Amino acid sequence: MNKLLICSLFICLLSLVAARPNEYDAVAETRSFSTEVKEDGSYQYQYDTTNGIAAQESGIGGHYASGSAAYYAPDGQLITLSYTADDNGFHPSGNHLPTPPPIPNAILKALEYIRTHSNEEERQGAVENKQQTKLAIRYRQ
Repeated sequence: MNKLLICSLFICLLSLVAARPNEYDAVAETRSFSTEVKEDGSYQYQYDTTNGIAAQESGIGGHYASGSAAYYAPDGQLITLSYTADDNGFHPSGNHLPTPPPIPNAILKALEYIRTHSNEEERQGAVENKQQTKLAIRYRQ
């Protein structure tokens, strides 16, 4: 019982130390900051801090934006994200982002078959529809 209490107390203390904010981040200050908004709706901003966080963006409000951000992950890796946002959505890019697995060969072959034979199938469907229409006309007469 005593060992269980000591073990759980140790785990609680360990989790408190891990959850404590990084003192370097807690005292971070803004090194530079600039922003500009024009009457035509275009804008731009940029900032960076003493703990390695930096970002910049420019665009036209509600229509288009492009920018980048960078920061250091807890393991010390520099994370850099670039992005654009437009009518087609948000498009991020960065080495830290997950990528989809490659498409299996069987799926690629099926897609290629569909791409090369789609007109043939559409023509066949059109012929069948024409025959059904002729039958329906004969039936009504």
